[in-house]
Amino acid sequence: MPLESNARIAKALAERGYNAEREAITLLAGAADPAAAVAAAVDHAPDEALRITADHVREATVDTERSAASPAETGQSPVETKGSTDHGVGGTETASAAATADGETAAAAESPDSTAPDASATADPETTDSLAANPERSRDSEPPRNPDLRDLEVGNDMTGHSTGTGEYSDFVTTFRDRYERLSKILRGRVNHRPAEAIANMPGGSDAAMIGLVNDVRSTKSGHWLVELEDTTGTFPALVMKDKGLADVVDEILLDECLAVEGTLADDAGILFADSLHFPDVPRTHRPGGADRHVQAALISDVHVGSDEFMADAWHSFTDWLHTSEANPVEYLLLAGDMVEGVGVYPDQDEELEIVDIYEQYEAFAELLKEVPADTEIVMIPGNHDAVRLAEPQPGFNDEIRSIMDVHDAQIVSNPATVSVEGVEVLMYHGVSLDEVIAELPEEKASYDEPHKAMYQLLKKRHVAPQFGGHTRVAPEERDYLVMEDVPDVFHTGHVHKLGWGKYHNVLAVNSGCWQAQTDFQKSVNIDPDAGYAPILDLDTLDMTVRKFS
Repeated sequence: MPLESNARIAKALAERGYNAEREAITLLAGAADPAAAVAAAVDHAPDEALRITADHVREATVDTERSAASPAETGQSPVETKGSTDHGVGGTETASAAATADGETAAAAESPDSTAPDASATADPETTDSLAANPERSRDSEPPRNPDLRDLEVGNDMTGHSTGTGEYSDFVTTFRDRYERLSKILRGRVNHRPAEAIANMPGGSDAAMIGLVNDVRSTKSGHWLVELEDTTGTFPALVMKDKGLADVVDEILLDECLAVEGTLADDAGILFADSLHFPDVPRTHRPGGADRHVQAALISDVHVGSDEFMADAWHSFTDWLHTSEANPVEYLLLAGDMVEGVGVYPDQDEELEIVDIYEQYEAFAELLKEVPADTEIVMIPGNHDAVRLAEPQPGFNDEIRSIMDVHDAQIVSNPATVSVEGVEVLMYHGVSLDEVIAELPEEKASYDEPHKAMYQLLKKRHVAPQFGGHTRVAPEERDYLVMEDVPDVFHTGHVHKLGWGKYHNVLAVNSGCWQAQTDFQKSVNIDPDAGYAPILDLDTLDMTVRKFS
């Protein structure tokens, strides 16, 4: 069995039922005969061991050398053996694979209008440093990964805490919670009065109301009528076409929270709007950062089980994760759709390589084992995964969790907040992006620039503001879809397009996919950006996008 890279070694160990430490894989890659080294390490591991450690490899190396020849005869110590540059792993092919992985990179622009495919630049292949090609040099030049320095906390995880029964009263509770939390943000900007109180005010009075958008429509004369609802009732606001608010009105979605300021008509029956306010992200927001150089890979939409899953690109990605260049990548944040699923769209079975949902997750778990074993992994589900479609989505049942129990990965709900060494990351799969793109003008939201649609969600401080359309919402006592706290990074997937930019100092990233174009995507004119991995510097929030396809 040829072992061409560190990821191949991880896969070979996985096939034998073992995970492995990063250093152990590095030692195996440095062996003169990696295949024999893997077999020896497995043979020398204790029966109860589930993970191959560096000590297991060293012990196996010592015993193998003793059986072959004495140290006096060879003149070489076990330490010198593992540092050998003669690996027998197909050096030319391995170096080529590493160069391909690094051959196309893009640095994230500060401009909110940047998109990854157009911003790509070619890296110098001569600078590529493959751990498989020279493991000893890589270990000397890179500081060791120290798990004790890591800090990762997950918040807003509703897995196991669902309260909804589907009754009408449950939906009322959800929207009341949405209103209370978002209106609290807006009350610092306008002198809010409840709908009931405004209805009793004299005509000509200045007034401001905060409510959920119950209706928005244009009038025959070209004005716009916006009806807001709060806990006391509803009240209409008229936005005159000469007020210069057309751009703002274009962004309004049903059910989102909005504040309107203006003057009551003489009969006090309508509010003439002078200004509109979204909850929005303050322009003064200052993101956090790690106190050391450490990175996170942001990926989504792997779609294992599809006959268009890009296995070669995935292997190139995991190969690269085992190189010295990727040594700072200590976190992997995966924003949903680990598998292709079953019955998600018409005639999907004709495009499946793996037709059983459990076998899809088993295949994904094997691929995840190629990631360095000491990587911190957080995953949320998506609309192709085997959970309820209604959001928030819990983080899988126990059976599927047991299948994906790899590298102690944390599997949490969609959406979820993840605090990574001082950086607050909001992970959301992104189904509502379809809604935003369908409802808003193309210059405000489009599939070609998915980050702009994400800006709209940040402005509304809610990941799925509109109810009853593409996005299904589950009634809960708490609206888990509200962005009560401002994230530093907003990470989504779903639309299979790559794009990023900054909105009020929040980095919005849609990370593309690992699936080539399917027949269904052709029918709906989706041309995916596949095989990309955005790599985020957690200390500076700079980002590089690497292409592996």
